[in-house]
Amino acid sequence: MKTNYIAVYAVLILLFSGCDKFLDRPPLTALDDNTNGWTSEEKLRMYADKYYTDFFNGYGIAFNYGTAPMASSTNTDDVVSLGNQANFARSVPNSGIWSYTNIRSLNIMLDRIETRMNGILSEEAKAHWTAVGKFFRAFRYCELVQSYGDVPYYDFELFDTDLEELYKPRTARNEVMNHVYDDWLYVLENIRTNDGDDQKLNRYIAAGFISKLALTEASWQKYYYNNPGQAKKFYELAIEAAQIDMSSGKYDIVTDYKSLFTSKDLKGNKDMVLYRGYDAALGVTHAIASQCNLSESTNNGPTTDLLKTYLCTDGKTWGNSAVANASEFDLTSMIQSRDPRFEATFFSKPNLLNRSALFYVTKYFSREAEESVVTGNGLPTEFSSNRNETDAPILRYSEVLLNWIEAKAELASMGGAAVTQDDINKSINKIRQRPVAAEAKSRGVENLPDLLLNALPTDPDRDPSVSPLLWEIRRERRLEFVFETNRLADLRRWSKLEYMDNEQNTDLLSGGWVDFPVELPNELDAKNIGVFAVVDKDGTETVYNGTNDAEMKGFYKHQNNNPRLPFLNQANINPYLTPVGLVQMDEYELKGYVLTQTEGWPQN
Repeated sequence: MKTNYIAVYAVLILLFSGCDKFLDRPPLTALDDNTNGWTSEEKLRMYADKYYTDFFNGYGIAFNYGTAPMASSTNTDDVVSLGNQANFARSVPNSGIWSYTNIRSLNIMLDRIETRMNGILSEEAKAHWTAVGKFFRAFRYCELVQSYGDVPYYDFELFDTDLEELYKPRTARNEVMNHVYDDWLYVLENIRTNDGDDQKLNRYIAAGFISKLALTEASWQKYYYNNPGQAKKFYELAIEAAQIDMSSGKYDIVTDYKSLFTSKDLKGNKDMVLYRGYDAALGVTHAIASQCNLSESTNNGPTTDLLKTYLCTDGKTWGNSAVANASEFDLTSMIQSRDPRFEATFFSKPNLLNRSALFYVTKYFSREAEESVVTGNGLPTEFSSNRNETDAPILRYSEVLLNWIEAKAELASMGGAAVTQDDINKSINKIRQRPVAAEAKSRGVENLPDLLLNALPTDPDRDPSVSPLLWEIRRERRLEFVFETNRLADLRRWSKLEYMDNEQNTDLLSGGWVDFPVELPNELDAKNIGVFAVVDKDGTETVYNGTNDAEMKGFYKHQNNNPRLPFLNQANINPYLTPVGLVQMDEYELKGYVLTQTEGWPQN
């Protein structure tokens, strides 16, 4: 039986089975608060355990995906969708505003620790649980400011009779995040190094997330708000937090890439800072692997832009590499000549089940199950419907390493110490030298060479506003977390949403390279006349007309793939931040208060 926090989920499902969704919980019941809710450390622990499912979604539960990869992260420059590409918001919604349910619940928890548990908790326990509460509260405030910018800040229990507080003006983002920064310092100083289970919140898990969240805020401050002082403060904290994990000896890069996402038991895996466990015996399963099980069709696949990003096995870009097949983009050539993460991410042949790109993502589908399907032995039941029980990485050590090296490179660009080769070796090169699966080796897959500071790849597609070093760090991050949940958040914090502009980047509307006469000859049929085209490496598009079979070799592009509507430099549209709704603005006004609209959106 797995011993991570699976049991918490099972208990929560039972406790809240009467709700439409078991995650939709009231912040606190009167019974919990007024009778026996704060009488022991174990009851406090149970109270805090409910936040794991709120903040660490993993693959979701059953068909309740939440923020799960594959299901929720398709609006990026990595994904081409069949039909219209997902749009950014283009107008103020009728209704919509931030949720403070968890903030209120956490403020209650922090208040009760202070006011009702002095004779129950030791000073050490009191400090630890205060740190746990501050960690989750800070996490939620980070989510809020990344979405809305300025938001009201509360660090006390709020009642529905406190109208002045309920309808107070937004608090400036910097003030909110300075409070968060102080909370993080408290967390790192006071949270336990071990709370009895390596998957319970502790100093190392907290430090890993702080490295991520502090890096995110630093990037927003540098690139969106142009506030180098605030950026420097958070970059430094991101480095400090990451180094806690790096110096702990608890983590390493020891697992082949695909196994990170297809294992049924990640307990004890040194690649994992935090994971979410699943177990069919407890009724805790998911459906993410079923979305890439070689039996289900999908309307989302890789963009040509993504495919061109993978480096060749000499560490160079496809246009500069001397590796055989470096300039070829068919699946066999790419598997043999590219970054090993490519082979671990895609099925080895074009597949019509991927209707937008013809390259089928199998990142979350185990090699054993894939072999069963390919050899005609059928799809294992556990990889169908919502029966999946593979564990979900929440925070991997590779992300901590990439947070660290990015923050160091950013500080170097702001006058800090230069990045050294040793820094690269401890981070990017450690990741690059992870084990390659035996099945991948049999296909000719090999690791990339070390990244060398004195020989960074020459990439003609590099954004000239990004230094060659940062460009490679960002490439590493893109490919390490492809089809997960980071990409759109990364583009936002770097102020690089223009990468998703279809007018600027036509490679966002086409997918994988297919030689139709050889690989999919049956598709060269009258039913497909005018339905699809191929795009060559120079961007020339050739539509299938029924007589040009021999020309149908290139990046596949369905003719129904339409660009997202313009979202940059549009009046009264800010794709970086979320507007609040008209109903909420009217409600404030009716109460005699003013709710200012999010920056970049019209007030009325």
